[in-house]
Amino acid sequence: MIVPGDTRQTVLVELTGPDRPGITAGLMLLLASADAGVQDVEQIIIRGRLSLSLVVEVPMGKDLIKELLHFGWEQGVEVDFSIVDSVPSSRRPGLVVTLVGTTVSPADFAAVAATIAAHGANIDRIVRLARYPVMAYELAVSGDPLEALRHDLLAVADSLPADLAVHREGLGRRAARLVVLDVDSTLIQDEVIELVARHAGTEDEVRAVTDRAMKGELDFTESLHARVATLAGLDASVLDQVHEEVRFTPGARTFIRTLHRLGFHTAIVSGGFTAVTDKLAAELGIGHAYANTLEVVDGKLTGKVVGDVVDRAGKAAILHRIADEHGVALDQVVAVGDGANDLDMLNAAGLGVAFNAKPVVQEAADTALNVPYLDAILFVLGVRREEIEAAEAADAG
Repeated sequence: MIVPGDTRQTVLVELTGPDRPGITAGLMLLLASADAGVQDVEQIIIRGRLSLSLVVEVPMGKDLIKELLHFGWEQGVEVDFSIVDSVPSSRRPGLVVTLVGTTVSPADFAAVAATIAAHGANIDRIVRLARYPVMAYELAVSGDPLEALRHDLLAVADSLPADLAVHREGLGRRAARLVVLDVDSTLIQDEVIELVARHAGTEDEVRAVTDRAMKGELDFTESLHARVATLAGLDASVLDQVHEEVRFTPGARTFIRTLHRLGFHTAIVSGGFTAVTDKLAAELGIGHAYANTLEVVDGKLTGKVVGDVVDRAGKAAILHRIADEHGVALDQVVAVGDGANDLDMLNAAGLGVAFNAKPVVQEAADTALNVPYLDAILFVLGVRREEIEAAEAADAG
């Protein structure tokens, strides 16, 4: 907009075309020679194609447009421009929406975008975070009221083949400093008590009880005592064998290594057994490990646990204790789990992630991921696949 008496005008300049080194540098030198001031810049490259937008203030009387068009001709890019309002657009922190899936289709995007538009909100930015092992995109969304929009986006997530994570923008997300994970069916693919029960010949019985407990149909502590009782008389050396049988969830090692590179504290809090979880923590360099301790007498399992049971309330209490120990605020904590006994822990954290979880957990958690890769949680935290791979390559070199 040009107002009589103004000595400068504000121009939106947009360059599109094949990318090559030197375009941005040349453009900035041209603007500098025209005594233009840069108010805003945004640039992206997609498959070798450049899209560069700038808002610049130009002294009245400067024939910048002609010079820009000549620059575009020299560089083989198209240049468009328009006079815009000199007052910068204001933007309050909004929502971060992350789409994660084996594929993310146009229909998935359409469902999310339509919900956002129905609230009068706007997608300000879309960034691809990963191409594999899953597709992941992050959308920055502005609008008001945010809570109503968040509620409807999460409702849409139930109908999508892709996963949808929604949380608020702000320092809390970028400042996350502690990740607390469940173990069975989260950090690892197995339920340890079922692996132990296989050696005792009670696997089917134990699996049925475990399934009901994880769905929230049974009290966890009572179910644990009932399952452990079936292990009485088993040689304690079986626990070493079970540790060897355990399979990490795909991406678990990458997830933990990347968290440590980012400076996160890590912890595992399990309703399983210390005989296995302590070794897993040591193997991955996890700083804290809490689980139940099986009683052993004369080298045999007695069918009992020693001390307090790490149950639903216990997991949340441990999360609080670890956060306090490191001086980490709860909104800087990420908790990950799959069963009903993880619910209090997920609710206590600033971000609770239901990972391949039971329906009761998915409905209550901040976000749910149903892909088989634990490191996909990094995308919800805004980490790009390329950043992960670069760090891995640097360490390998």
